Amino acid sequence: MSPTPASVPVYLIDASIYIFQAHFSPYVECYDREGNELSAIYGFSQFLIQFLRRSGPDYVGVAHDESLFCGFRHQLCSDYKSNRELPDPNLEMQLKACIEICDVLGLSAYSSKVYEADDIIGTLATNVRTDQQQCALHIVSKDKDLAQLLEGDHDCLWEFSQNQRRYAADIESEFGVSPNQICDFLALAGDSVDCITGVPGVGPVKARELLSRFEDLEAVYENIADVKELPIRGAKGLADKLERHRKEAELSRTLATIVCDVDDSNEEFSGTCLEDLKRNEIDIDELRSFLVEYRFQSEESERLVNQAMRL
Repeated sequence: MSPTPASVPVYLIDASIYIFQAHFSPYVECYDREGNELSAIYGFSQFLIQFLRRSGPDYVGVAHDESLFCGFRHQLCSDYKSNRELPDPNLEMQLKACIEICDVLGLSAYSSKVYEADDIIGTLATNVRTDQQQCALHIVSKDKDLAQLLEGDHDCLWEFSQNQRRYAADIESEFGVSPNQICDFLALAGDSVDCITGVPGVGPVKARELLSRFEDLEAVYENIADVKELPIRGAKGLADKLERHRKEAELSRTLATIVCDVDDSNEEFSGTCLEDLKRNEIDIDELRSFLVEYRFQSEESERLVNQAMRL
């Protein structure tokens, strides 16, 4: 399904996916003149240029993660994403540069120490829909959590590397729940990727079964007596687990739910409107200065400049 001519395509990019994809890829190698690694900057810059060439967007917002171990979710749960590591000084430098290159390439970029990239994308999506109801949101990511933001028929998750677009119907087919049930699904089944516990012993199959009968987590607990009577194996034990681990389920739902209404004057993205996402022209001189500042070697530098000039 493709957007109708009446809908305005708005692209919201989950930057970290593509930064770390470049950083850890054996096929992306780039070093400065002293031998320090620049693979994350180089690969992410190439990704952005390829994205611009392929999509020719008018409106783009790029969301970066700066809230590792300091965001509001970590204040709620110390185990949240505890399987991650803080970047070393070299990667920290590259992450900073990846924010800068967005501006150089004419793209609006946002980050926060409190909110994650998902929350930035969620709030941008809300603001854009307020400004332009006839829009098609293309969320450039492969993170399943962002599926909860798909509302309209033309909204999609676009996994750029595989050129795979997933619409609401695709999410329902893949996960067995609707996009607006994703956070309830994770509240029940948990998510080992983000260290979200869910309800121990429930798992994806029973979570899907519960959400096929009850609208959301709240409805599950409002009808807990009915859970015991469901025609599924171990229904009584399932109800007991749900009652015993209600606090974990509710915390897990909070951790898994994308914040879509950030209203904080200290957060630039919270007041962003559609026009703020308008793409600007690339300043080639500024791009050259950026590459000099980060001491790119001539071969990689000229390759990026030539690619940008062909846009």
